[in-house]
Amino acid sequence: MEKIEFKELVELGLTEQDAIQMFETMVRARKIDERMWKLNRAGKIPFLVSCQGQEAAQVGAAFALEKGTDYILPYYRDLGVVLHFGQTSRDIMLSAFAKAEDPNSGGRQMPGHYGSRALNIVTGSSPVTTQVPHAVGIALAAKMRREPLVAYVSFGEGSSNQGDFHEGANFAGIHKLPVILFCENNKYAISTPLSKQLSAKHVADRAIGYGMPGVTIDGIDPLAVYKAVKEARERGLRGDGPTLIEVEVERLVPHSSDDDDKSYRSAEELAELKTRDGVKLFREKLIQMGVLTEETAQELETKLEQEVDEATAYAEAAAYDAPENALRYVYDEGETK
Repeated sequence: MEKIEFKELVELGLTEQDAIQMFETMVRARKIDERMWKLNRAGKIPFLVSCQGQEAAQVGAAFALEKGTDYILPYYRDLGVVLHFGQTSRDIMLSAFAKAEDPNSGGRQMPGHYGSRALNIVTGSSPVTTQVPHAVGIALAAKMRREPLVAYVSFGEGSSNQGDFHEGANFAGIHKLPVILFCENNKYAISTPLSKQLSAKHVADRAIGYGMPGVTIDGIDPLAVYKAVKEARERGLRGDGPTLIEVEVERLVPHSSDDDDKSYRSAEELAELKTRDGVKLFREKLIQMGVLTEETAQELETKLEQEVDEATAYAEAAAYDAPENALRYVYDEGETK
């Protein structure tokens, strides 16, 4: 079993350390997310949109991109993506507490609105899918400048029904732009099930209408996602244009901290979701490979729990921004550093 399984890493050009790092990022995202739920229920942070159940797809995709070169335009669940690209547990907690040191917006945006010029993370907006045309614009600029990079943009299947998605995908297809359109299909647009969102079987079925390939893969397997995104990136860099990748994932928790998913999902459905927990399944796979042992996996998880403890304590004690700075970044203030 170990030799057969390990061959999968070799064929993908990954090392054991790469696989461990993928797992570590997935667990970090899960530990941060779980802590934010506790903080929200304790009344310490006002809101969160969870990544639980989608970490495997996010981390698998992020690992196939080139940090420092490619641009990412994540949506509000993409904690796993931004952690791989360089955001830290402390950064995420500062944002959750809306503190002045929050690197995303100085405490001015809702949690999940990631942004960093230094890390090539383009700030998103609350109206869903507006990031798709932005990604297409970045890809157009890269093509015009002959810069070897891709723009990666993610979104939920519900927001793939918005006009921004269709306009962006159409333009990218016409001009053969280096864009990876990454749809995280968790089968619910808040409380609206997939059956009432689109008449096609898959979101990826729409790709043919824009002259690009579309693939649907199991988003619970980070290695399968890595392979698909790596191929899409290579395609974009060759000048062959965009790719639409749909990953089928599970949303293990409510849509947000303000949602009650028990009002539209049965107890049986919620219980079944736990069998498709990508973090748990990848842990088991790495142990079967011999890449991890129960002991080393537990040591890693304990280390990350301590990291999140420290990040939480730091963020909770950090200062809020001064009231007189409320209008900063709203109006033109002239030259900035």
